[in-house]
Amino acid sequence: MYRYAELLRSRGLFDEVVEGYWKEEPSLRQVLRTCRYTDVTIIPMFISEGYFTETVIPREMGLGHQGPVPREGVARTLGGRTVRYTLPYGVHPAMTDVILERAREVLPDADGEDTALIIIGHGTTRNENSNKIVHQNAALLRERGVFSEVHALFLDEEPKVTGWREKVRASRVVMVPFFASEGWHTLETIPEDLGLEGTVTVFPGPEDGQDAPGLEQTVYYGKPVGTHPAVADVIVQLAEEARGASVTGGDRAQDHRAAWDALTALADQGLRMGEILIRPQGGLYELRHALDEGRSSETLVTLVTPEGLRDHTRLTEAGEHRPVHTLRNLRRGWRAVMNASDLQRAVHLLYPAVVEEGYACHTHALRSTPWPTTARRQTGIYAKVQKATPEQVEHVAQDVCGGCLKTRVWAGHRLPQTFFSGVPGAIPCAEACTFLVAEIREEVAGKRGQSGGHSH
Repeated sequence: MYRYAELLRSRGLFDEVVEGYWKEEPSLRQVLRTCRYTDVTIIPMFISEGYFTETVIPREMGLGHQGPVPREGVARTLGGRTVRYTLPYGVHPAMTDVILERAREVLPDADGEDTALIIIGHGTTRNENSNKIVHQNAALLRERGVFSEVHALFLDEEPKVTGWREKVRASRVVMVPFFASEGWHTLETIPEDLGLEGTVTVFPGPEDGQDAPGLEQTVYYGKPVGTHPAVADVIVQLAEEARGASVTGGDRAQDHRAAWDALTALADQGLRMGEILIRPQGGLYELRHALDEGRSSETLVTLVTPEGLRDHTRLTEAGEHRPVHTLRNLRRGWRAVMNASDLQRAVHLLYPAVVEEGYACHTHALRSTPWPTTARRQTGIYAKVQKATPEQVEHVAQDVCGGCLKTRVWAGHRLPQTFFSGVPGAIPCAEACTFLVAEIREEVAGKRGQSGGHSH
């Protein structure tokens, strides 16, 4: 996600590129507030259609849509913004060429007479659309005749990839994972289940007297399609197809502008916000951990880009990932020096949505979402949280939220002042985060703590 967002920013085709997440910050519920402009296109970074693209993302972003997304996408007006929602990038027709590129990377001289292609999908029984795109791409590549055979095989449904030797007759076999990113499945599950020894693996034919699959076959294992640089081009095409000819774009959202103008004015005077300190410094701004105030700059790691700051602070001192940025575990020992144009992005990466929501609270315009509303919205495996008692919710929240800077406004806690009025740690939490929802689900199921601890 980071890599594609940075690549798209560098092309300058959009006024801004913002990432949003299901289990990180900014969350799907927050991310529209962080958008500077009033014309927004949402691209689901998923490899196929399914439960998340058809139910979770539209629901969490308030799109008022559920079910299959039409080819032209969905358009809504939300809070003064024109918001378009597209199909996931993985179902775009251009992905067929991306699969072919991945195959040619590992076997440049692929010959249709003796080379088979296997497209490996995840598969699921929960949504039939999940595997549809894998079968479609297999059919399209079969028609092109580049390979003697093209098969769509899966990890979790039939036909399974573990039975590939019973299906494939070619002596050379290219396997391309139709996955969004490098991860557990592409790096461990698939290689281990199939006995792959790296990019190239030779499977010998049967010896005399042995009942084994046929001829000797060589497997060429490619990288997942979702990490190919051409995916950025697919994203651009989706955005362009969604925009339509009548939209001009470029208008700034007034509430967003007011929040950041107020933040910049405070930064010009020196500001403490959460665990960070922002001070003007000769036309630039210096950011550092508030506990490092007074330390010599020579003793700190100096960071000069918002992305460098993000990468340095996304882990705790112990090297653990920080999906919730307002937990009181921001690592120390750094300073970031930013110009005025980079300050906003740097603060956004440190504390996503905090400026927008903090300013709304400061101006008495923040709308909080009570727990019962959040619970009723949950579906799938999270629907179980609707059965949680108020006592269970409070018990888990005290534990999970105890290390967070935010005040649970959604639970009725008052926050009469914010960091905009000089109280550094006064940051509102307008709605229970996904981590808390997950922990309450575990509590209701009686499984909380059984895996050695919770998310925090």
